[in-house]
Amino acid sequence: MKEIWDERYAQSEYIYGTQPNAWLAEKLKELPVGRILFPAEGEGRNAVYAAALGWESVAFDQSAEGKAKALKLASEKNVKIDYSLCDLTLFEAEPGSFDVIALIYVHMPEEIRSRVHKNLTGYLKPGGYLILEAFTKDQLKNTSGGPKTEQLLYKNEEIAGDFQGLEFIESGETIAHLDEGLLHRGEAHVVRLFARKATTLND
Repeated sequence: MKEIWDERYAQSEYIYGTQPNAWLAEKLKELPVGRILFPAEGEGRNAVYAAALGWESVAFDQSAEGKAKALKLASEKNVKIDYSLCDLTLFEAEPGSFDVIALIYVHMPEEIRSRVHKNLTGYLKPGGYLILEAFTKDQLKNTSGGPKTEQLLYKNEEIAGDFQGLEFIESGETIAHLDEGLLHRGEAHVVRLFARKATTLND
């Protein structure tokens, strides 16, 4: 899989564009600036956007080509991001060390999805937020992007189950109109989640 992403990201053009995901940008406007994590961040468009807003932007991905383009974009925008090379199943951080975790089109097979999501939730501070957007299984009939394997696509119930310990502020499946580079363009079926981690056991 790493080789596939390296090949995709090796081209000079940013295949998902250089502008942030619209759902992410909308939600970040509602939150105070803090420390944010971008798992599987690819070419860095979202991490760079957050850094430009003043966030301490931490990202990781398995692709060295993706990292190189992310750092190039950060340099062009005159911001700094902390970007490491790591697999989703191997990433580790201090518990409660992030104010926000942003999962933007991070698609995983069922056998690791729940475990990765649980681990990431542990890295959220009490009162921290999760922002997620991903393609649903209905996306298979569209040509606007996303995996072509049903196992890598999601249902709202699956996402809700993975993050059941959080307070859901907004959640559900919807139709989005994507304009994100070459590979995310057109009408798409997505699941979105905006959720908060409790500040106390009784919160």
